[in-house]
Amino acid sequence: MKVVNLKQAILQAWKERWSDYQWAINMKKFFPKGATWDILNLAEALLEQAMIGPSPNPLILSYLKYAISSQMVSYSSVLTAISKFDDFSRDLCVQALLDIMDMFCDRLSCHGKAEECIGLCRALLSALHWLLRCTAASAERLREGLDAGAPAPAAGEKQLAMCLLRLEKTLSSTKNRALLHIAKLEEASLHTSQGLGQGGTRANQPTASWTAIEHSLLKLGEILASLSNPQLRSQAEQCGTLIRSIPTMLAVHSEQLHKTGYPTVHAVVLLEGTMNLTGETQPLVEQLMMVKRMQHIPTPLFVLEIWKACFVGLIESPEGTEELKWTAFTFLKIPQVLVKLKKYCHGDKDFTEDVSCAFEFLLKLTPLLDKADQRCNCDCTKFLLQECSKQGLLSEASVTNLMAKRAADREHAPQLKSGENANIQPNPGLILRAEPTVTNILKTMDADHSKSPEGLLGVLGHMLSGKSLDLLLAAAAATGKLKSFARKFINLNEFTTHGNEELAKAASVRALLFDISFLMLCHVAQTYGSEVILSESSTGAQVPFFETWMQTCMPEEGKILNPDHPCFWPDSTKVESLVALLNNSSEMKLVQMKWHEACLSISAAILEILNAWENGVLAFESIQKITDNIKGKVCSLAVCAVAWLVAHVRMLGLDEREKSLQMIRQLAGPLYSENTLQFYNERVVIMSSILEHMCADVLQQTATQIKFPSTGVDTMPYWNLLPPKRPIKEVLTDIFAKVLEKGWVDSRSIHIFDTLLHMGGVYWFCNNLIKELLKETRKEHTLRAVELLYSVFCLDMQQVTLVLLGHILPGLLTDSSKWHSLMDPPGTALAKLAVWCALSSYSSHKGQASSRQKKRHREDIEDYISLFPLDDMQPSKLMRLLSSTEEDANVLSSPTNLFLLISSILGSRTAGPHTQFVQWFMEECVDCLEQGSRGSILQFMPFTTVSELVKVSAMSSPKVVLAITDLSLSLGRQVAAKAIAAL
Repeated sequence: MKVVNLKQAILQAWKERWSDYQWAINMKKFFPKGATWDILNLAEALLEQAMIGPSPNPLILSYLKYAISSQMVSYSSVLTAISKFDDFSRDLCVQALLDIMDMFCDRLSCHGKAEECIGLCRALLSALHWLLRCTAASAERLREGLDAGAPAPAAGEKQLAMCLLRLEKTLSSTKNRALLHIAKLEEASLHTSQGLGQGGTRANQPTASWTAIEHSLLKLGEILASLSNPQLRSQAEQCGTLIRSIPTMLAVHSEQLHKTGYPTVHAVVLLEGTMNLTGETQPLVEQLMMVKRMQHIPTPLFVLEIWKACFVGLIESPEGTEELKWTAFTFLKIPQVLVKLKKYCHGDKDFTEDVSCAFEFLLKLTPLLDKADQRCNCDCTKFLLQECSKQGLLSEASVTNLMAKRAADREHAPQLKSGENANIQPNPGLILRAEPTVTNILKTMDADHSKSPEGLLGVLGHMLSGKSLDLLLAAAAATGKLKSFARKFINLNEFTTHGNEELAKAASVRALLFDISFLMLCHVAQTYGSEVILSESSTGAQVPFFETWMQTCMPEEGKILNPDHPCFWPDSTKVESLVALLNNSSEMKLVQMKWHEACLSISAAILEILNAWENGVLAFESIQKITDNIKGKVCSLAVCAVAWLVAHVRMLGLDEREKSLQMIRQLAGPLYSENTLQFYNERVVIMSSILEHMCADVLQQTATQIKFPSTGVDTMPYWNLLPPKRPIKEVLTDIFAKVLEKGWVDSRSIHIFDTLLHMGGVYWFCNNLIKELLKETRKEHTLRAVELLYSVFCLDMQQVTLVLLGHILPGLLTDSSKWHSLMDPPGTALAKLAVWCALSSYSSHKGQASSRQKKRHREDIEDYISLFPLDDMQPSKLMRLLSSTEEDANVLSSPTNLFLLISSILGSRTAGPHTQFVQWFMEECVDCLEQGSRGSILQFMPFTTVSELVKVSAMSSPKVVLAITDLSLSLGRQVAAKAIAAL
């Protein structure tokens, strides 16, 4: 008999009762090579014939099973055929189809082209939809039977149990869930392209969208809710959980519930509180969230670690300005940071519960809280709870409960001696009161200065008393108002530079306003960094006097001034008149004095006076009179004079410095006279602090001592921390060993690390610390070292990352003599550190440097704008370092490209610790991946690396494949589907 078509061939086989292998032999005779069985739709044709009657045809089903077993038909064609059956009332047919699925649903594979693998993903999505509809139909019939009072629901329950079992078996496979993940993304991409008018249809496949699956899942849940069998309900819930986890399967990480301390969070908070109070909150929030994700930290423990770091910072902060800065950071800035963190973590209610839970943990750390209370002379927890309540981070009930618990604990706390601090007002209370005062002062400063200069002087005079100025500046810095604060004082300073037809009283008020604004701005620049003062550059706008002076004449750490710079040499006639005024007058004149000109002329005037003194024209008594005139009325003239003298002394030989240093000494002391202007003592205190900062470097270099008027506190607590006559490499290894032993970084260590980074440069700093990491052989020590090193690298994360990925890692991976150092555990630790650094650098604000990093004047790094350009179209150096192009192929001998190097290592035949390192690096990338994140460094990996990675047994997991391919691209989905389907 000549067979006309597939249907006739199947019917003939049934009529003649061929066995399954006989059927297969004859089919191959009837249909010679050419078209494949999938193109002929063999699976669909067999099922169609098998399911004609009320019960399935066992013989034809045996043909289908043989075709599946002998791989005549693909799994995708069978799944597609099954998903077209929709008469769920025919129990025996449904059972037969479930049995067929049982043959292969937990071991799907495809070794064909990428398109065929994508077809398997789509077919599996359709089959999942069919299974859900089938399960829902069985559950509905069981419910109807129970409602009708059917005596034996066991049969219905058995049918439902069979459906749920197949559903569970299909979904419990990670491989299947990965294929479904790809199918969902492929479907979304198809809808997008159709929406954009690009068309495109799926041939011979029933439409099964993710929305339809979610709808079926919802319907199934509603039906099962009315059934009494808890086992079936539980089974269905587990299946539902697995389905709902498919879109986010890359984001599911187990949190580290066994850990109680997180040194990285601690160090990041300490670093920010110690060195970057003026920084915006958003970069800090993003950095903290990056650490939380990378280390999988539960939210309550994460918030607890932030509070712990704040209390430690408070306790160990040096007395004076640093203590006030830490207080403002803890009680004003961190609550604002938590408000922003709330948007990243769960919903409002969950985060509030997490914050409350964190406080519960914090209250158990009684010694820490007692020490903080002792230092601040108040109940710190109470102030903190009130601020969190004000920001909506805690409910009133939680606040009341927590306050009561802390109050009970405090009754047993060690009290200070009664009289010792009875009159000291607690800093937290002062800082919280200073914050609204800052707002009021900003409003006052907006008024027209010419209308009531005396009233404004009264406000400024009040700011100078005691520690008011530092309190207000700390509050302004912590709330992001310091730049605005500085801008108002620059405007005021500019207003006071000229006096027209003024009387003596108005002239003295103007002189005081100039002096106070000048001193305040110098103090702000030294305490919080000069970038706070600088205005946004606008073409054509005149630069204010103070900005000009600060940029060109004011000594700062790391800034070398040229005493012969034109800025120090104004109009000679103005210099001559100033010299005459200083030398001949009994005191400085005030009326119609142009103070900015006097400040710019003082350097040249001082040089003339110095020359006259050197040549014996002026006696020491005359020098005393001149210096008294300089500092007698306005302290800012003395500041400008010393600024030039500091630059001048640097240029002199050992035997030429004496008179210049003596003049600095004369200018540094206060004038003991009754004929001074208002607020003189208060101004002298600020002046002394400014001069001490200015002179610190030059006094150390010249081994000179100058006694500055004491304020009772160390104005430069973190200056000159390095031990003398000791190699900096020894200092680095010593401080790292101490930090590692202690398990956390303190503020003093942070400043030492920062100084060493500044002195040694990024490569020296990073390379030597990596060497220390690779020496560690104990696993717990290497992990702790990674956490601490990451936080230390935050001092300049982007530059460190470029050095680490571009120089240090390629050097280790390409030099076989160094491979032994990459063995576990240090090799695993280095891989983890490299991934953390790369992710942080790539994700941080388009690679812009933080204000903390911009403060550094270093010549060993490239300009940040060219390194991390603001233009999205221009690739940054980090992106070029990670990504691979054809041009990079010729640099394998000295690789500048990390993923190209990784690809070459995987493709080479030499295995060793370096190939193991690559595996650890990729695993850490996957572990740190956030679902839907476009900030993953894995996007730079070439597609060819995927096939190489899959050959490494440890990397042969569906989740790894999904993570290392860019699933937003069609090619990425095809590569992933092909790799996973072949596993």
